[in-house]
Amino acid sequence: MKPLKIKIAGLQFLQFLAWGSWLISVGAYCLHTKQWSASEFGSIFATIGIAALFMPTLAGIVADKWINAERLYAILQLGCAASMVMVPQMETPQQLFWLMLVNMLCYIPTISLAFSVSFSVMTQAGMNIVKEYPPLRVFGTLGFASGMWLTSLSGLETSPLQFYISAASSLAVAVLAMSMPQCRPSGSTAGSVAQQFLSFGKLFADKRFGAFFIFSGLLGVSMQLSNAYAGTFLHDFSSNPLYSDSIMIRFPAVIVSIGQMSEMFFVLLVPYFLTRYSVKTVMLISMLAWVARWLLLGFGNPGELWWMIILSMLVWGVAFDFFNLAGSLFLETNVDNGMKATAQGLLQVMIIGVGGTLGGFASGWMIDAFFTHDGIRDWRSIMIAFAAFNLLVAFSFMLFFKGSVSAKSPSGPSDIKGAS
Repeated sequence: MKPLKIKIAGLQFLQFLAWGSWLISVGAYCLHTKQWSASEFGSIFATIGIAALFMPTLAGIVADKWINAERLYAILQLGCAASMVMVPQMETPQQLFWLMLVNMLCYIPTISLAFSVSFSVMTQAGMNIVKEYPPLRVFGTLGFASGMWLTSLSGLETSPLQFYISAASSLAVAVLAMSMPQCRPSGSTAGSVAQQFLSFGKLFADKRFGAFFIFSGLLGVSMQLSNAYAGTFLHDFSSNPLYSDSIMIRFPAVIVSIGQMSEMFFVLLVPYFLTRYSVKTVMLISMLAWVARWLLLGFGNPGELWWMIILSMLVWGVAFDFFNLAGSLFLETNVDNGMKATAQGLLQVMIIGVGGTLGGFASGWMIDAFFTHDGIRDWRSIMIAFAAFNLLVAFSFMLFFKGSVSAKSPSGPSDIKGAS
């Protein structure tokens, strides 16, 4: 592997190791170690969506107009490292809320900046991002799964030491980013930040981009539902003596991590599908995969139908990769140079911010109002409702997402098929 590819792979790995090391286990730390309430933990977890509503876009504007993307990325990661080191010193949920908000304000924009930095240095090197980036993105998925397993297998799921793993990862990736080729701002320095925010209307005015961002938000709802309820779904089986000794109940996080493993396989198939099918078709496959995932969970169990739960975890790879990566490449090969980082940031705003916030509040209300009886959640009906939502999204996407992809990409002729 070329030195540049090694650096890009390392950036992807450390980027998501820093997140995976605590994202799945912070709930156990707050609820069990600190003995805080679920509502207190919920407000802490909500900092992810709050930060995602505006920080990726703001960071994208800064990278497009004023600061080298790799430098901005490194500065933000140093902020992540500093805040993570301080987490064990927080004694109240209010203190941790504000600290985690600072951490998320730094971390969330680095997700889109990681795309921007990778795409920029690959374009400078004359590499084909459609064919050569997806195998490197696999290391991001590997990093997230490694963080989960490292924290879990070392017995740190309820320990504050998990946050030091994240801090060390952020520090390492900040140093790595500064060794990358320079990613200079490509946009004009004229105009204010407020004017740049108004320029987002240009993206939404284009039917391709407007529809794309709206459906990105709706798919973000699905990702939030999966992150919030997949583990809880498995944990609730523990009250049934038929399943209390199942390995799925004893190690639910390990079972959920199968989805991360599937990502590493299916991300490699994205170039194959993008060069043979339209972007619209690839993203539609993702939406239908969400429908399949919910139905498999709804009708599966840790007993004789264990295979349905395992299959639902494997389907996650299709559901996540086929939209997230294909969508990022769609923007990279179609948005004007001066707005590329901004567009990537706006994508994360819609997926993590709008989708995550909407999914969290709406699903919680729906489950309590319609699917909880005498304190018992009707998971089959919940999963069928989730599947119906995604089926409606897929049908609407098929009707309203139209247009074609440009014939050129920044590195030469594009291999991506048209959107319509």
